[in-house]
Amino acid sequence: MTTLSSEDIAYIAGLFDGEGSIYFAKRIEKKKKHKGKGYRESLSQRISMEVTMTDESVIRWMHEVLNVGTVNRKPRKGFRKDGTKYLMQWKWRCTFRDAFYVCRLLWPYAHTKLPKIQQIIEHYTDEKYNNIVDLEDYRLVSKHLGESKQ
Repeated sequence: MTTLSSEDIAYIAGLFDGEGSIYFAKRIEKKKKHKGKGYRESLSQRISMEVTMTDESVIRWMHEVLNVGTVNRKPRKGFRKDGTKYLMQWKWRCTFRDAFYVCRLLWPYAHTKLPKIQQIIEHYTDEKYNNIVDLEDYRLVSKHLGESKQ
């Protein structure tokens, strides 16, 4: 794992401002996961952040530095107008508490994505959600539970 420097975080924030996207939504969703007929409706939330680009090494470096999220290939089919094939795209993505962690890192350096970053931070630091576990505590407990199962 690479250590986080302010320069790395600032670079990632700039990369994210230019190439990234944030999704934050609360909405009613229909779900089938229950016994009986039909669907049930529930208030659901979706929180995710992603960066997609053709430079695999940058995406993998970002994943290594942040130590959260996933990296996936995102193949593009077809051809450009000039007849050349599209390049392979790579996507780094994180969700929920990992997104909160990344937002706290990027907040001092972000510009174009700052309103959405602020929205995620406020969601997790709102007093009505005071039962949310600190991310570092969550990781320590998860790691400890994983070791005790072996």
